[in-house]
Amino acid sequence: MPDNGRLLLIDGHAILHRAYHAIPPLSGPGGIPVNAVYGFLGMLLRVITDLKPQYLAVAFDLPAPTFRQKIYARYQAQRPEMADGLSSQIALLHELLETMRVEHFEMAGYEADDVIGTLAKNAGGLGAGGQRLETIIVSGDRDMLQLINENTMVCIPVRGLSETKIYTARMVREEFGVEPAQWADVKALKGDPSDNYPGVRGIGPKSAEKLIAQYQSLENLYANMPEIAAKDKKLAEKLTRGALDAQISKKLATIACDAPVSLDPGKARLESIDWSAGTKYMREKLGFKSLVERINKGQRGGADDGKTVDVQDKEQMKLL
Repeated sequence: MPDNGRLLLIDGHAILHRAYHAIPPLSGPGGIPVNAVYGFLGMLLRVITDLKPQYLAVAFDLPAPTFRQKIYARYQAQRPEMADGLSSQIALLHELLETMRVEHFEMAGYEADDVIGTLAKNAGGLGAGGQRLETIIVSGDRDMLQLINENTMVCIPVRGLSETKIYTARMVREEFGVEPAQWADVKALKGDPSDNYPGVRGIGPKSAEKLIAQYQSLENLYANMPEIAAKDKKLAEKLTRGALDAQISKKLATIACDAPVSLDPGKARLESIDWSAGTKYMREKLGFKSLVERINKGQRGGADDGKTVDVQDKEQMKLL
């Protein structure tokens, strides 16, 4: 890790949602569901222990529409209503983070992805001597892969909450055959059923990756349509029919890195977290015992043995 430090940016809704489905039902005082908050905190403690950041922030989505609905009215239109057992835990997690003084963000008109993208882009000047911080984004959303660069990596759970993979630019190239910055171009072709935007009908993930690897960008792909038509007439017809959908899909897939949000390094420092107030809330409001014991035994960040995980070498981690 560089001497100037490390920033963890956590995609709050993505991790809370994954925790809700990975952790069996748990009830706190009065029968309130708490399994998602429990899983979120377990992962938070683990990444703090393993990655030893100096700075930490969490970003959340808001229920209101974002700029993407203005581009494409059907964006995310098919998503089912959030389960009551999960939606009620969002407020609990917000209250807990407030109690612990963990820096967290949400921004009207933007998704958590955009907030995280902006914070990652602007993470310069926070480290020692005004140098950039090394940034690790923790999320279950592969769209975050487009944010990877020489200073930013993405940690994605790959099996519930029990196993994660930390993606570097090299890993994206090896697994998908494209550069991180080309991820939105790939999504423009293959679309995204979970977010309800089409891409180009008949173009699957592998074909999308292969085409972008060959032509470098969506724009250059369409600039070379005569060449494509000469080689594969059916492919050219698909691309031509889906040209407008591809353009819209790229706009939807591209994370905005210009949200009106900024990180206060004083508030985001790990040492600013009020663990005492947090454990009191966990014990009395949520009924947590084992997590409180872990924190009281000093395992909220692990014993400071002076060692920090080199994520370039350790690219798979156990979290819970």
